[in-house]
Amino acid sequence: QFFCWRTSTMNNLGSRLLQKTLGLAAAGIFAGGLSYASLYNVDAGFRGIIFDRVRGVLPSIKAEGTHLLVPILQRVVIYDVRTRPHLVKNQRASTQDLQQAFISLRVLSHPRAAKLPQIFSELGERYDEVVLPSISQEVLKAVVAQYNADQLLTLRAEVSKNIAENMTKRASDFNIILDDVAITNLSYSKDFSKSVEAKQVAHQLAERSKFIVAKTEQEKLAAITIAEGEAEAAKLISLAMEKSGNGLLQIRRIEAAREIAEILASAQNITYLPGNGNVLFQIQ
Repeated sequence: QFFCWRTSTMNNLGSRLLQKTLGLAAAGIFAGGLSYASLYNVDAGFRGIIFDRVRGVLPSIKAEGTHLLVPILQRVVIYDVRTRPHLVKNQRASTQDLQQAFISLRVLSHPRAAKLPQIFSELGERYDEVVLPSISQEVLKAVVAQYNADQLLTLRAEVSKNIAENMTKRASDFNIILDDVAITNLSYSKDFSKSVEAKQVAHQLAERSKFIVAKTEQEKLAAITIAEGEAEAAKLISLAMEKSGNGLLQIRRIEAAREIAEILASAQNITYLPGNGNVLFQIQ
């Protein structure tokens, strides 16, 4: 009986010890999980805000580093406050002369860090996807309507600057700062593109015709000048011959005869015959 009692007592002690050990382990795991859930990190270039299930969005903004929160009751929302690109593709707008233009923009933006609680309350976490496309379309239509279709090409820098200024003003109403706005693509409808191409071809043909006319006119003036020079030279030669005789003419004849003789002398198919007498020799 003593042995049975001792065995039962040891079993009870072991069971109680195991229960206490398991309880302490569970408490440790719970405390560790609670401690881990109470910590969060804000990386470089980011900011954090706290959403409290009781008080709502808290006004404080968490800078870079490690911070504490109340698990279950609070939730951290991390925002990237670095400059990020956003592409607005193929926005259609009508020009002043009622042509359809398609414009793509590249927008570099970041949120105003001091207003992150307001941005979260009004726009949510994806604020740029909510705001930038709508204000881009609004500003593009308003600005493009001030120019003709051809001016969008010739005054592209001015158009881009006008778009950037208006978009910056509109984005500031939503606590978004625009660092840069640039036109990445500009195109027109197919019919307008064909008409522009035809206009350019016609312009090139007209310029070519002008060049041909100018060239012909210059050749005409050159021919007149040459003719006048030759007439003047002939006149001077005539005057010289009247005063000095026809010696110059004889010299020219001699020079021409010498040139002809040199040409004939170098030719292989030339046969020389006597100037007078019978050309038939030894004919019986």
